[in-house]
Amino acid sequence: MNLAHWLNSVAFEAFDQQVIWSDMAGNLIGLAALALGWRRSIWTWPAQLLSGLVLVAAYASAQLSGGVGKQLLVIGVAGWGWRQWQRGRRQAQDGSIAVRFASWRERGWLIGGTLLGTLAVGALFTAVPTLSWNPWPDAYIFVGTLAAMVAQARGLVEFWFAWLLVDVVGVPLAFSSGLAFSGLVYVVYLGLVLWGLRSWWARSRAAARPLPEGAVA
Repeated sequence: MNLAHWLNSVAFEAFDQQVIWSDMAGNLIGLAALALGWRRSIWTWPAQLLSGLVLVAAYASAQLSGGVGKQLLVIGVAGWGWRQWQRGRRQAQDGSIAVRFASWRERGWLIGGTLLGTLAVGALFTAVPTLSWNPWPDAYIFVGTLAAMVAQARGLVEFWFAWLLVDVVGVPLAFSSGLAFSGLVYVVYLGLVLWGLRSWWARSRAAARPLPEGAVA
């Protein structure tokens, strides 16, 4: 049995749905990546890259070309984000990175880019039915994931809000696509996202406070 065949074989059944190894492994690695992002660890990026590689097999088995494209995009953006954090954007000795809220201009770019991107990708998925059997939700998740990762690479607290919005659509879409483990993991993501949002929010506020006289940043 080769690796691709094993990844797409059934690991177990739950709630009358089969859970394949690639779906389970890729999403567990994704959970680890999100937890590392919450800790502001640079290792979040190689974890996201590996998760994307494994989930390509899962989405291919479900014949979700849009999902495969999203994971390929995740792999590319994870490589870019890894480089961004490695370039020492105010990284601390523990490997974490400084975080902040986006400016209104940055928020405008993120929101506008997400809306336009969703319209463009949704139109593409609609015009080419083989790319996705559920084009608009798939396009929304595709572009929303990109927006979230770009915000994370820049150390923006809004990264967590973007993931919350992706989760709202991601949970029902995963279950309806037969990727039960992905759906369950999206639910767990929700808890981690809320916890991570709280952590980054507090961190950004602490970083914004003026230092005591004589202190060194």
